[in-house]
Amino acid sequence: MTRESAAAPGLREPASRNPIVAGNWKMNGDHAFVERYVASLREADLPSAVELVLCPPTCYLSALARADLGIGIGGQDVHWLDAGPCTGSVAARMIRDCGATWSIVGHSERRIGLSESDEMVADKVDAALRAGLRVIVCVGETLAEREAGSAETVVLRQLDTVLARVPEAALAQIAVAYEPVWAIGTGRTATPEVAQAMHALVRARLIEMNAESAMSVCILYGGSVTPENARLLAREQDIDGALVGGASLDPGDFLRIAGAFAERATGALQSRAAGA
Repeated sequence: MTRESAAAPGLREPASRNPIVAGNWKMNGDHAFVERYVASLREADLPSAVELVLCPPTCYLSALARADLGIGIGGQDVHWLDAGPCTGSVAARMIRDCGATWSIVGHSERRIGLSESDEMVADKVDAALRAGLRVIVCVGETLAEREAGSAETVVLRQLDTVLARVPEAALAQIAVAYEPVWAIGTGRTATPEVAQAMHALVRARLIEMNAESAMSVCILYGGSVTPENARLLAREQDIDGALVGGASLDPGDFLRIAGAFAERATGALQSRAAGA
């Protein structure tokens, strides 16, 4: 599979960023589920204009990787150490050995439910990059933080802590997923305008670090994405894909979401071709 904020002269515009749609299965599935899912994808016409990534529970990584679907396979978390006395944890090099090419890091369910700090998330991102993985770095605010007017401060704090550990040369190996915590698993979603405003803020911060690389970094939306809201989200210039939770458990829904972003990518490329 191959790969608006207003771009400054010489910078890559959204049409040159192939969208990424990643499915986070969370703690769901079994071997039979993996087999059915793989069979569904084999029968489907996978969109070439979108990079698909599936993140199953760690114990099913190898099975999904062996299916050789031509898509990205990712872990849902990694430990910051390469090895050691960390019962129950999995090192980045281990999930790569299982066939993973990506990992999610910093998901809100771990930041909040398992008290993972910004510094811990940054350590994990560093470990994943050192292992040769690409990383989906999650950032996002709670409802209380948004209502207190600190949403932007929280998101930039989380992002800055990670960026301080990412060499400029490695910036292209990450994607950022904005997941408003109040919209995860609740059926609520930020309006496309609210999501775009936060994505634009993230893009601006990335540009401050490295303007050229920043325009190639995909910023994904990760708050209860569904086939119904995906097309509206895909219209926004800085929403470059989605980190999909519950809807990714249905391969049909997952591909419909991917299709919405494929339409955006194809339409942008056609517009560029027409104007050439």
